[in-house]
Amino acid sequence: MKHYKTPPEDIVPVVQKIAFGAGNLVNNLLPAALGVFMYFLVTAFGMNPFLAGLLAAIPRFMDALTDPIMGYISDNTVSRWGRRKPYIFIGAILSGILFMILWQLNPENSEMYNFYYFLIFALLFFIGNTIFSTPLIGLGYEMTTDYNERTRLMASSQIVGQLAWMIVPWFWYLIARPEIYPTEAEGVRSLSILVGATCIVLGILPAIFCREINQTNLESRSNLSFKELGSNLKSLIKGIKEISKNNPFMRLCGATFLVFNGFQTVASFSYFIIVYYMFKGSNADAGQWPAWFSTISAVVTAFLVIPIISWIASNWGKRRAFIIATFISIVGYIMKWWAFNPTNPWLILIPIPLMSFGIGGLFTLMMSMTADVCDLDELRNGIPRKEGTFGAVYWWMVKLGQALALAIGGAVLSLVGFNEEIAIQSVDTITKLRLADIIIPSVTALLAVWVMWNYNITEERAREIKKQLEEKRLSYNLKPKKDVN
Repeated sequence: MKHYKTPPEDIVPVVQKIAFGAGNLVNNLLPAALGVFMYFLVTAFGMNPFLAGLLAAIPRFMDALTDPIMGYISDNTVSRWGRRKPYIFIGAILSGILFMILWQLNPENSEMYNFYYFLIFALLFFIGNTIFSTPLIGLGYEMTTDYNERTRLMASSQIVGQLAWMIVPWFWYLIARPEIYPTEAEGVRSLSILVGATCIVLGILPAIFCREINQTNLESRSNLSFKELGSNLKSLIKGIKEISKNNPFMRLCGATFLVFNGFQTVASFSYFIIVYYMFKGSNADAGQWPAWFSTISAVVTAFLVIPIISWIASNWGKRRAFIIATFISIVGYIMKWWAFNPTNPWLILIPIPLMSFGIGGLFTLMMSMTADVCDLDELRNGIPRKEGTFGAVYWWMVKLGQALALAIGGAVLSLVGFNEEIAIQSVDTITKLRLADIIIPSVTALLAVWVMWNYNITEERAREIKKQLEEKRLSYNLKPKKDVN
């Protein structure tokens, strides 16, 4: 493969990479903490499991509607501060404050009071989070036009983002320690304030330090007003239709859906296998092993897997990097059969580096490739560019798949005969659970490789598209991309 040197003007400075990574850390920290705290909605605040399930599902349905709308608004905004950064700044503050308020529940309140309190503030929180996260993703796609620098930018942001997954697994341990928090409810309330404040501080950094493209070069944007609401809706639908016809992008969405949600379906199975197979149903004996398993996975992903994936992508291409990483992860999944061993718990650490290639490589590569796809869309459909809409559609698909994965995971637990009320599960149940833990993510990973096999935006083609875009922009009096001062 012929390699090209990244032009100096396309290199993203380290400060901007760290700032964008801080935003990605917030994007990981909020849902990770939310997932842990939702468990305590039942145990610490006495919420009926059915009502807790509704509280998990209803805001996400609204989230699925607001993501594309926010992407469209971000793509078409005109302001002196840019089209992404004002929303990132405001959204970070809203997200942090609303996350704190969301968890100031009291178990002494009636169940329905807590239900409606949580529902209202969860809806508001997800709106605030959409205002933050959707423009942030669009910003990342436009921070550089270079094929390889895009991978380096996404790799650095994913490394920083993995810090969330190193920290959050320990929330379970901290909340349950009576010497730290008198009650679980107090632990949730206190930690939510810490999480929210952290997200405000880190979330505003991309708005302060990251660059956007020069707005004077962005023409043909819609007029965002209530008067033009009908035409804006038509334009949004038209943009989504154009995106749905973009074959490379649909391949990225399909592969992500398969890899991520195959992983998500069995994500909780490792915890059950560690506790009920390796430690015979004793949470006390299992101790910190589940937390260490998650934390070490995140450490390996951040400091080993992502740098290797970035190197492979820069030297052999992003499609090949994805295929290699996915096959390595399958080997890791298969090794779990021998590594999860009741006689030697330390063996569970062996497959972690291999399994981590699946998720570690996924979002690093897919976000980089989505930026390439945005160039292809501009070449085919003209301006305005739709980074925000592309990002919203992509992450809408991820969120939808995640909801399905959680439902499927619960169904699998039921089908294998798992009974959470007993400590000692049957040999048949444990065997089926262990097989599902290996087979489901392995099969979905193989299907993802099949989906990506004919993905055709190589480095050479990406640079050809970039050259054609520069010529096309000159033809309608657009200058090359510049920084916002």
